[in-house]
Amino acid sequence: MFWFLVYNITVDKLDVSTIKGVAFDIDGTLYRTWKLNVRMSFYFLRHCFFFLKYGLVRNIMHRAGTLPDFVQVQADEMAKKLRTTPQEARARMDKVIYKGLEKYFRKIKPCGGSVEFIRRLKADGYKLALLSDFPPEQKGDVWGIKDLCDFIIGSEEAGALKPSLTPFRKLAEGMALPPEQILYVGNSHKYDVVGSKNAGMKSAWLISPVARFFGRKSEIADFTFCHYNQLAENFFEDYDRN
Repeated sequence: MFWFLVYNITVDKLDVSTIKGVAFDIDGTLYRTWKLNVRMSFYFLRHCFFFLKYGLVRNIMHRAGTLPDFVQVQADEMAKKLRTTPQEARARMDKVIYKGLEKYFRKIKPCGGSVEFIRRLKADGYKLALLSDFPPEQKGDVWGIKDLCDFIIGSEEAGALKPSLTPFRKLAEGMALPPEQILYVGNSHKYDVVGSKNAGMKSAWLISPVARFFGRKSEIADFTFCHYNQLAENFFEDYDRN
């Protein structure tokens, strides 16, 4: 009953007439973050000290701007937190974060309607891309979406984390589209919405059903939604929500 009420809340209309490509964040956008948190709860507790230090370093890296060697600078900052060498810090990040979390993504289901929406976009000729603050390859084939994409890039590879303009500019270059013809879909207002809007793109903000029920909105996002069917209905007149 609750979901029925949330789904049928009136949502704003998104003008898709100028959109030629759609790009997606991955974490928290193509799957719900709580699903990962539940699966890795014991893993987090086992490595809680490391995760807390890593979180502090990522906050630094979000503010660092564009770097010629992002990976090395991140390792240097992590080494300071762990009081070890950059080589050891980098090895531990790879073991605990990048490789260590891979197995937890294998059984997580994507957001309802997301894969179907993306497949329909591809069939209708839209360019598709992924831009994530973590290496996209960490999620394997990304629920079959990877092979549909025209361009895939991680912000670390780009040299700066969102909301820096750098990864969004590289995204536009990789899609071979001007920013104003790209819709970027993400769940973080601070990083996805602000970053894509500053880069000149349109932005769709994914929020939780609870937040939608209580009327949470953004002053700058072009569209706010809690289910991919709500977004799909803007692109396809014949879209069947069932």
